[in-house]
Amino acid sequence: MAMVNSIKQTGIAVINDKSPIIDIICNDLVKSGIDILFRSENIESGLLQLSALEELPQVCVFDLDFSNGTILTQLRELKLKYPTIKFIAHSDDDSEETVSDLLEIGFDSYLLIGSDKEDFLTAIEGVCDGKKYFSTGISKIAGEYFQK
Repeated sequence: MAMVNSIKQTGIAVINDKSPIIDIICNDLVKSGIDILFRSENIESGLLQLSALEELPQVCVFDLDFSNGTILTQLRELKLKYPTIKFIAHSDDDSEETVSDLLEIGFDSYLLIGSDKEDFLTAIEGVCDGKKYFSTGISKIAGEYFQK
């Protein structure tokens, strides 16, 4: 697990609109030795925290209302401002529209609700290694998106 050691060195960020599920996952990741640099409840606060860091996180996990057009616009702006940060989505929305919107923005991974600590660790390791990682429930949508 050399990649996890690399993640520990750079840390991750979490932007979560009060989902208790992601809170549990974050606690499990911390217990696994992952350094969470900050947690924020919205993108605006996340931007402020990112701008204050000396070293950017390698990964940012988002658990937000991805059907909200304002949030999608903010995510696009965030990706443009910080293109080197790998984006991981966590959601219960497995619709083709939402998945495609996030992939178009540049998300590297999409985990559905029900994903556990091991799924998150696999996704984090994968995206840090330049790979994509998707929950089984949306892997067909992601595959079709990338074949376009």
